[in-house]
Amino acid sequence: MITAQNEKKTTYAAPFEGEIKIDGILDDEAWFMAPTTTGFTEFEPEPNTTPSQQTEVKIIYNDQGIYFGALMHDTRANKILKELSVRDKKNNTDWFGVLIDTYRDGLNGFAFTVTAAGVQQDIKFAGGDEDENWDAVWQSEVLIHERGWNAELFIPYSAIRFPNTDIQHWNLQLAREIRREREQSFWNPLDPNFEGFVNQAGHLEGIKNIESPVRLSITPYITGYIQNNKDNGVSETGTSYNAGMDLKYGINDAFTLDMTLVPDFGQVQTDNQVLNLSPFEVFFDENRQFFTEGLELFDRGRLFYTRRVGGRPINFRDAQKSLVDGEKIIENPTRVQLYNASKISGRTSSGTGIGFFNGVSSETNAIIESLSGEKRQVQTSPLTNYNVLTIDQNLPNNSRVSIMNTNVLRRGSTYDANTIGAFIDLNNKSQAYRFSGSFMRSEQYFSKIENNSGHKYSAQVA
Repeated sequence: MITAQNEKKTTYAAPFEGEIKIDGILDDEAWFMAPTTTGFTEFEPEPNTTPSQQTEVKIIYNDQGIYFGALMHDTRANKILKELSVRDKKNNTDWFGVLIDTYRDGLNGFAFTVTAAGVQQDIKFAGGDEDENWDAVWQSEVLIHERGWNAELFIPYSAIRFPNTDIQHWNLQLAREIRREREQSFWNPLDPNFEGFVNQAGHLEGIKNIESPVRLSITPYITGYIQNNKDNGVSETGTSYNAGMDLKYGINDAFTLDMTLVPDFGQVQTDNQVLNLSPFEVFFDENRQFFTEGLELFDRGRLFYTRRVGGRPINFRDAQKSLVDGEKIIENPTRVQLYNASKISGRTSSGTGIGFFNGVSSETNAIIESLSGEKRQVQTSPLTNYNVLTIDQNLPNNSRVSIMNTNVLRRGSTYDANTIGAFIDLNNKSQAYRFSGSFMRSEQYFSKIENNSGHKYSAQVA
């Protein structure tokens, strides 16, 4: 059942009791009670045309979550591309996806995609930004048959956030790609001349009397290392152990607390070595899971570079500089140990996004040994406290305004720093014109020399 509402399509989810088996067959009784959503419109390669194949989708929900059952008709089912890939990569394959904008603000949403090979991809949209590192826990199965292929998705309420109201009014987009034809189609038509993706979703109605479950996840860990070093033919074996915990807690329907205690990032992918002869530091990708998830609010203006938190000691080279004749460095850690890191983030039903981050890293020392065997320590990083606060407000017409502050406080004589930024993106109602502006100012505070400061601003009209 589809109706028009303000030039956007509307479809409905049907309630049911009990459970269904996620197997891709779509033969559970609940599916036969749900209305069929169809009428997709091609976006690529020919916008606003009829797709070459029909797509049918049914939506049902219960107390645990929302279910999507999709039948992708294909008259050449033997030609369906189904290349296997790692999670979050579609590669050369057909796929089906859903986008849910639970607050109907046109800026924030959750996307879930499954390929014909059964590979999952999930993306979190926040204020026009995409977080592809976000990984939710949800279920899906696919089935290829003579009429095409099926996709069955179950998205638990614990994977998403939604308003605490009896009747839900969500936005919804459904999408499909026939890879061999390079053909993408969407349920609510996409206008290539209209900026934005989340804001072009249709409407989903019919969901009511659902509650957010307690969102609590505690993951303790213990790691052990064995190291074997040879020096002048003498073999030395050492062991070390680490223990810590990760915690994720849903404070309410809008805000989530993430915390990591004494994290061990020893298993994280290492960086490629870069020969840097410039006066500027190299920006490396972030691979640590805690710093890749839920940071979309902190990603304005690149003010917050997470790799500095628990990264290389700020005075790493001081150990080498302090050497005198007959001394050698026997230990100089390349990473600072984090004691803990916490972040609180979320967005209210009025479109106000708030994010706070705090991290504390330990003092780090290099060990230097003389010819006589005497050892001494050189501090390469003091006890350090990192803080970030950001506020982001959604405005009409897919517009937004944000302010952000970052600061780092260090014990001792190593400099402290503070940065503030303001950002604005304004669009007119037709999305034909856009104004973007930003202002950023940073300051370094030294104990013995004059402080440094700098600023940057920009404005753009398009």
